[in-house]
Amino acid sequence: MISRKHILILLIGLIAYSFGYSQKQIQYKQIDSTALFMQVYQPEAIEPAKKYPALVFFFGGGWNGGSIDQFKPQASYFSQRGLICFLVDYRVNQRQHTTPFESLMDAKSAIRYIREHANRFHIDPSKIIAAGGSAGGHLAAATALIEDYNENTDNLSISCIPNALVLFNPVIDNGPGGYGYDRIGDAYKNFSPLHNIKKSAPPTIFFLGTNDALIPEETAKYYQTVMKKVGSKCELYLYNGQGHGFFNYKNFEYYKKTVSEADKFLQSLGFLNKEPFIEIN
Repeated sequence: MISRKHILILLIGLIAYSFGYSQKQIQYKQIDSTALFMQVYQPEAIEPAKKYPALVFFFGGGWNGGSIDQFKPQASYFSQRGLICFLVDYRVNQRQHTTPFESLMDAKSAIRYIREHANRFHIDPSKIIAAGGSAGGHLAAATALIEDYNENTDNLSISCIPNALVLFNPVIDNGPGGYGYDRIGDAYKNFSPLHNIKKSAPPTIFFLGTNDALIPEETAKYYQTVMKKVGSKCELYLYNGQGHGFFNYKNFEYYKKTVSEADKFLQSLGFLNKEPFIEIN
């Protein structure tokens, strides 16, 4: 007969699998006394000979605050779908008294670390997807488009450019009238993704609510237009009446819609197969 202790252990395991849990916490960077970590979510059973795509999440919070917990539900889902997912911590003003520029340096360091250690994580280094929301969406896009703001301790021979982007109401315009200009100033010219779109920009999916107070619908449409002009794929999904942060798990209807569309997008790139089917919950 199975004891109560064994039943409890089984239940805890099932709950952890259902809701997702970080199987590893990895330090990817040390700056002075600041250690930066990423949490890793993996499929239940890793095939040693297989190389998996990676999905790297950057939380939002205006480069001021925020938590890696924001994208835990997405990481849990996509790890069950067959991706190696990373929740990246990075320096922000409230904790480390840093600027948006240090945040971008950390995002680039994280992508480089993952690519450099691809074998350790069973990752295909040519299939790294950067994702993020709001300021985290800026960081994801900026790792692909911005050439400056590299940490001097990084191995610059390793590319920080992801192979695809999944952007949730990203802050992509930092110019005059855009978000963050008061802190960035004229540096927007080499910091703002919208102002640095170039040929070979990674294929992108862009989610936005039409009532977003920070990112105008027109800005998103212009971003898509410029992406198409340089020959890059950019799918734009607008959600009527939704505001900033509409995609988060607490707004489950739109969490489910954006995760579903992101899944289809990654299938279109060959980064995911249709199976296994995982219910979004």
